[in-house]
Amino acid sequence: MPFPILAELLRNLITTPAAVLRSRAAKDAEVLALRHENAVLRRQIARVRYEPADRIWLAALSRLIPRDRWRQVFAVTPTTLLAWHRRLIARKWTYTAGRRPGRPATAATVRQLIIRLARENSTWGHRRMQGELARLGYCIAPSTVWEILHAAGIDPAPQRSGPTWRQFLNAQAHTIIAADFLHVDCAITLKRLYALIFIEHDTRRLHLAGITARPTAQWTTQQARNLAMSLDQRMDSLRFLIRDCDRKYTDTFDAVFEADAIEILLTPPRAPRANAICERGVGTLRREVLDRVLIINQAHAHTVLTQYIRHYNEHRPHQARQQLPPNSGHTPPPHPADDLQAHRIRRKSILGGLINEYHQAA
Repeated sequence: MPFPILAELLRNLITTPAAVLRSRAAKDAEVLALRHENAVLRRQIARVRYEPADRIWLAALSRLIPRDRWRQVFAVTPTTLLAWHRRLIARKWTYTAGRRPGRPATAATVRQLIIRLARENSTWGHRRMQGELARLGYCIAPSTVWEILHAAGIDPAPQRSGPTWRQFLNAQAHTIIAADFLHVDCAITLKRLYALIFIEHDTRRLHLAGITARPTAQWTTQQARNLAMSLDQRMDSLRFLIRDCDRKYTDTFDAVFEADAIEILLTPPRAPRANAICERGVGTLRREVLDRVLIINQAHAHTVLTQYIRHYNEHRPHQARQQLPPNSGHTPPPHPADDLQAHRIRRKSILGGLINEYHQAA
């Protein structure tokens, strides 16, 4: 029991013998005075605040006063007095000192790991995660895994949402190729040219199919045939072609790819994000080349785009490929040279110095 509560109880016990030894008339008068004072205070104070020592003392005195007199003597209801008394008895018969501690709580790092496993593996249930945790050295019950998932608002595996679009596209990237048209305006004649480009999702390899001022359906189909011949063996690994609903893509255009078991996926109208990778390639062509060069004619546009696409596929780093160009495979970059005097960095200009490539000299 805290020391302030114990001291208050001792003071009350010391004053009790003095009250018992006084005369009956004096005690009765004092009781009447205290009752009147209690009534006055009740009219002035809405609620009385009792300290823990006060509650214990009143609960103990209530055992000496008849039950029907409690309402006149005490400033609280009988129910409150009984609750204080039960609390007093509970303090005496408590067993918290000898109680054994329960099972320790799961570490926060393990909780975070379980939530991470659930988010990265949508088909794993709590028992599959418990097995993976055991293999990692974390011995935890399956029920605990379930409780952590339930508290985090993660549904069981059969009811959990499937893979996100990012996960789906990353898993299917090696089978997807996308197509789109890019327009180029000539500087002198103000004639508009149209370039048909294709991009492979897995490697980000960009292909220029052709450039023309009149992109008819027959011309588009012929460029598709030329692309299929240039890709040769890689056509067998492709399964999907993403394109928009432009009328230049006819059934004969689709038949070129369907002959190699490639399924055509149409994007919704006015939804560039549905073909985001190809749209990003178009944006790169505009920002890095077409917005910085005055195109004279169709032959000039073909030369400029061909040179830049060669740079794009063979040298330009890509964030989606850990800063590797599309044609590099998965070969890591060379180790940096400590002495730049002994290993000089050479510059190679592209498009008359518009773009520079840097290589370590042999």
